[in-house]
Amino acid sequence: MSNKKKNPPLHAALLGLGLDNEDGHKRITTGDQFAILGGSDETHGRMTETAMKTFEELKSRKKQLHQVEPDELAEILQKSTPR
Repeated sequence: MSNKKKNPPLHAALLGLGLDNEDGHKRITTGDQFAILGGSDETHGRMTETAMKTFEELKSRKKQLHQVEPDELAEILQKSTPR
């Protein structure tokens, strides 16, 4: 029997935090690999749309979040952010 430990599975998630909420609403949106917390209605919506489009792009590239390098993720996030 081997004394080697198995590599633990890799996990990754995105966290969006909006700090511009002035209306008192508590906005929380979660998915399998992301959480969007706070923000104004507009900010929260933009962050949620960005997360959804990011995961669609990852799927089209046949990659999981933990498989992309930070530079590639930054490019995907920028491409996925609504204008």
